Amino acid sequence: MADLGALGDKAKDAVNGEQGEQTSDAAIEKAGDAADSVSGGKFDDKIDAGEEAVDSKVGE
Repeated sequence: MADLGALGDKAKDAVNGEQGEQTSDAAIEKAGDAADSVSGGKFDDKIDAGEEAVDSKVGE
């Protein structure tokens, strides 16, 4: 049986690494761009603020 605590630690380490940070930044940017596209840019400032909030929490 897998040790879920160790698995969680490995996932955190992967996200906290430089490659994980780059990957998460790209995913957040892509999601923000998709939201901008769907909204026609109407909520650009709110979407950008959301991107920044998520980015500050991911990779801590």
